[in-house]
Amino acid sequence: MDEFSQDKPYQGMQQPLPNATAVLVLGIISIVGCFCYGIPGIICGIIALILAAKSKALYFANPGMYTPGSYNNLAAGRVCAIIGLILCVICLALTIVMLSMFGTKAFLDPNFLESLREAQER
Repeated sequence: MDEFSQDKPYQGMQQPLPNATAVLVLGIISIVGCFCYGIPGIICGIIALILAAKSKALYFANPGMYTPGSYNNLAAGRVCAIIGLILCVICLALTIVMLSMFGTKAFLDPNFLESLREAQER
C-alpha cells in the first residue's frame, strides 16, 4: 500500500475535535437557559460537560491529531457550561424559594388570594 492509503486517514493533517463546537453552543445555551427557570440550562450544561469530558480524553490521547483551535473552543464551552450550571442552580433555587414563600403565604392567609384577585382586576 502506498503512503496515501486508507490506513492513514489523517495523513499528517489535523482535524477539529469531535463535538467541540457542540460543547461551545451548549455551554452558551446553558447560560441563556438560566432565564427559563433554570431547567433548560441545567440540561444543556450537563450534556455539554459530558461531551467535553469525552472530547478532552480524545485530545489528550493524541494531541497532535487535533487542531488547537478546536481544543480552545472545547475549553471555552466547558467554562460556559460550568458558569451556566451555577447560574441555573441559583435561579432554580430562587424560584423554589419564591414559590414556597408564596404558597406558605397563601396557605396561612385565606384573604391573600382574594386580595391578589382584587389587585389583578384593577
